[in-house]
Order: sequence, then structure tokens, then C-alpha cells
Amino acid sequence: MTSSPARFDAIVVGTGPGGASVARELARAGRRVLILEQGGAAPLSGTVTQMASMAAVPGRAAFIHRDASLLVGGATLGGSSAVNFATAAPPPRALFDAYGIDLEPALGALRADLPMAPLPDNLVGPMAARIAGAARALGLDWRKLDKMIRPALCRSGCWRCAYGCPFGAKWSAREFVEQAVRHGALLQARSRVTRVLLEDGRAAGVELVQDKRLHTVRAPLVVLAGGGIGSPRILHASALGPRHAPFFSDPVVAVMGTVDDIDGGAEVPMAAGMHDAQAGIALADLTLPRPMYQAFAAQVGRVDRLFAHRRTLSIMVKIRDDIGGRIGPRWADKRLTDADRARLRQGEAMARAILAQAGAHHVFRSWHFAAHPGGSVRIGAGVDADLQTSARGLFVCDASVIPGPWGLPPTLTLLCLGQRLGQHLSNAEAVR
Repeated sequence: MTSSPARFDAIVVGTGPGGASVARELARAGRRVLILEQGGAAPLSGTVTQMASMAAVPGRAAFIHRDASLLVGGATLGGSSAVNFATAAPPPRALFDAYGIDLEPALGALRADLPMAPLPDNLVGPMAARIAGAARALGLDWRKLDKMIRPALCRSGCWRCAYGCPFGAKWSAREFVEQAVRHGALLQARSRVTRVLLEDGRAAGVELVQDKRLHTVRAPLVVLAGGGIGSPRILHASALGPRHAPFFSDPVVAVMGTVDDIDGGAEVPMAAGMHDAQAGIALADLTLPRPMYQAFAAQVGRVDRLFAHRRTLSIMVKIRDDIGGRIGPRWADKRLTDADRARLRQGEAMARAILAQAGAHHVFRSWHFAAHPGGSVRIGAGVDADLQTSARGLFVCDASVIPGPWGLPPTLTLLCLGQRLGQHLSNAEAVR
């Protein structure tokens, strides 16, 4: 084991939205910050090969549950924000109000700092437009969604959102990491943190693996932002968390149907949709790249639809699932509850009605998958309202701290939490 001679004021573990925003605030305040990322930091190329290397790494960014469903993330600089659909859902106020957490100041600052608005009409593809028209004809409250996309750089007819935008159009947490580095932070990629070092009940640094060698780095402040799967694992390895942590994952199915008068298949997904908060169901258009569509069709045996990608309308059905399952030291497993299945059935029926209104035929649905694991180190259970754990100087800032499921993309919420925490920690008195 080697020990780094460098001393830092803070170590941020993970570069997703939570970690990136904390690191940026600390670096702006003049703190000496080390940012650790277990994945790589190569520029985004927008290729399926690179996407697979970031989001299909078994045990690190992809987990197959016992019911054969798939949970995916992003093991790369920027975390899942590098491969998500850039949808900016506002934080769920009620979940945080219960703990006296006000994210409105952070949200206001971020709105002035980020590209965040609905897509202009010229970037809404024909498939999304067809779905939106059908949904509104049924009386559904189908609206454009806020996207973290720069319209001037976005290209109509492009399919690379889910592969990592190479054009700079889609915002990702990489941008905040780059800003932190410009303010003096040090980024170290391909560094997997194994545990937090503790002295007299408080954080003293981390142990990490880099180039197959074990290293230690010291700092009086550590922020875990390894995601809903990664952070509880590190806490357990540090004797600060349970061996098995329950979580939520926002399960999704894609409901698809073919139309005869559209030739498309390449557009920004989730341009518009609806959210029934009471039912815990969200719907949106979901045009996917051809390889992803074909994988979904093959998975459920619809080989007759493999070559219908350019004519197939797809609707995402996402639900607010019950917290359950278990995250273990080397695996994660979560199966649907009866209530989860009922929500998916209700959402699927709504999607099928929209597709019927749109004139689609040969309708089928994918197997369920998920991409938003969280709630595994919840506020009020694993951390306090300041996101501090039972060990002084050790904080968590990622989807694992979200107090409960609500079934919407968490990116903007995590940015708000990170900005709030970073400002709090920039006051040296906060961690003494």
C-alpha cells in the first residue's frame, strides 16, 4: 500500500451531478479538492462501443436482477449524466420539506447557470410529435419537458443522446468537473475507492485502487458521491453502513407500436410527456437508437419487429416503485412488488391507448429495466439534513440520500443537493 504525500482539504468520490456540483463549489471557495472517478475520462464520442464501456460494465454499472431485469448506470466521468436523456425534473419539494431542506435557492442559481428549457419545435422529432398529438387528443396533460440541452448545438435527426453527446449540445456533470479543475481541483480517473479512513470517529481520507495498486489519500473532509449502489457499498466496507441496503430504482418499460407513414428513428428522446404524481406514473416519448430498440424487441421475442425501428413509435412508462431489494458488497437485486406491477400495468394501458390513437399496430412492450437507483442511504436514516453520516467530516451526496421514491429523473435534484452541500462545506466551521 502506498500513501500519497499530497494533502487535500476535501476528497470527492464520484463525478455524477451530486459529486461534480459539490466539487465545483468547494474549488470555487479555494479549497484543495481531489476528485476521484472509478471510470475513465476520455472525451465522449457518441459511439455504441464507448457507451457499452461506460454503462454495460457488470457489477459496476450494470446489474441483472434475479427476475432478469436490468439496472444500468454510468461508470465514467460525469456518471449517468453522460448517457442519460438530459431531462430536468424539478426536485420533489414535499420529500425534502419534511427534513427542513429548502432546495429553492440552489435551484434558482442553477436555472441561471444551466441550459434548461423545453426543446424548440424544430428539434422535436416526428415520432415525439405524433405521440404528443395522440396523447392530447385523448385529453392527457402531455407537455414539453425541460431539457438540459443547448439547442444551437443540437442536431435534428441525431440519435446520440444515450451514447454520450459528442457535439457539446447535451449538458453533463463533466462540465462542472471541468470548472472545478479550472479552479484548482485535481481529477484522478480510474480510481476505485474501497473504503473511508477513519480516525477518532471522523473522516481522515480514503483507500483506493489505481493501476491495480492500493493507495491511501488523506483529507479531513470526504464526500461520497458514488451513486445509489456505490456509496452504500463504500459505507459498509468502512463499517459505517449495513451489509445489505434497500433501495428504489424507478422501473421502466417501453411500449412500442409500428405506424406506416413515418420514416424516422433518430430524434431526442423524452421531448414531452406527463406525470401523474398521485398514481406514481410518468410517460414520455422514447425514441431509441436502433441497436437499443432491437435489443428490446429481441429480449421479448418480437423478431418480427427487429427491422421496424424507423417506423416504430415508443413510449416510456416509468413508475415510482416501493423501496426494497438489497444492495450487497458485490451485487444488487430488486424485484417488483405487487403494487409496482399494478402501476406498470396502469401505465402500459395508458401508453397503448396513446399508440392506438396514433394509428400504431403490432404493439408490444419491453421487459422492465431501471436506471435511477437511490434511497439506499436516505436522509433521516443514513445521513442527517446536512447529508453528514455518523462519522464527522463524512458526507454523502448522490441519489442514495433521496428520502423516498418519486419516479422522475434525479439529475436536477442532485445538482441542487450538491450546490447546497458545497456551499455549506465551504464554511470551514461546518466540519469542525
